[in-house]
Amino acid sequence: MAATTPPSSTGSQKLDAVVQNVSARNPQKPTGLALYSRFALAGAVCCSVTHGGLTPVDVVKTRIQLDPVTYNKGMIGGFRQVIANEGAGALLTGFGPTAAGYFLQGAFKFGGYELFKQQCINYLGYETASNNRTAVYLASSALAEFFADIALCPLEATRIRLVSQPDFAKGLLSGVGKIASQEGIGAFYSGFGPILFKQVPYTMAKFVVYEKVAEAVYKRVDKSSTSDGMQTVINLGSGLMAGLAAAIVSQPADTMLSKINKTKGLPGEGTTSRLIKIARELGFRGSYTGIGARLFLVGTLTAGQFAIYGDIKKALGATGGVEIAK
Repeated sequence: MAATTPPSSTGSQKLDAVVQNVSARNPQKPTGLALYSRFALAGAVCCSVTHGGLTPVDVVKTRIQLDPVTYNKGMIGGFRQVIANEGAGALLTGFGPTAAGYFLQGAFKFGGYELFKQQCINYLGYETASNNRTAVYLASSALAEFFADIALCPLEATRIRLVSQPDFAKGLLSGVGKIASQEGIGAFYSGFGPILFKQVPYTMAKFVVYEKVAEAVYKRVDKSSTSDGMQTVINLGSGLMAGLAAAIVSQPADTMLSKINKTKGLPGEGTTSRLIKIARELGFRGSYTGIGARLFLVGTLTAGQFAIYGDIKKALGATGGVEIAK
């Protein structure tokens, strides 16, 4: 009985070998859940690594915001004060909730951004979405950040409590348990309003500035012929500009978030009334307390995030997203 050729065969063994070799070199790009899970993983890793690595800067920044009278010597002076008063280990206070919280937030933020951007393209059509890409970037990032903050808020509340009250608990799990037992689950979301007020404008500025800077660069540089190393440099530079813009936009809400999570409210005092009270006490100038430390913090971590995110996406083969930049 004669052997039959496989359905995918060309009928020539030599030609089949060439086809298989080309296919091996150009594997099929992931789509759907496989693609967006890769985006989410890349976002989770880049946010967890950058936020966790900059925990010491965040500790000093939070101390300056919460106690500007004591910590009044700037970021470098703040480092020295914390080390002198509490030891170098105090600079890692809140590392656990920071790394865990931003792992979850990064997954929702970056994965969600890519997903909602694609949904906008599907709904509007590619040409309309491309012509209105700034609005697409803003809407996609705002939606992604809303869901990301639901995951982040409890861990951020725990982090701030650990940083502002070093003797409150020994770590993440004990801190979460103590807040839940003493103040109830609602205490984890007492800062949900200000965290939205902080993170949504922050993320909108972050993504739209990044996209615009990267688009401006690639108008002058051919992306298809740009080396992987140069693409990482472009991601770093675009991310740095995005981080500086996002820090300025979100600084007042960041200060309020630190204040509202420092201690629990008075009996019968609602979140809105507490926010109004804090805003009046701070004033405009007070709301920008610690802006120097935060510019350094956010600029550095955002540059790192986009560089790591781009590299991990390439490593995972997550290059199937639709780009609408012209």
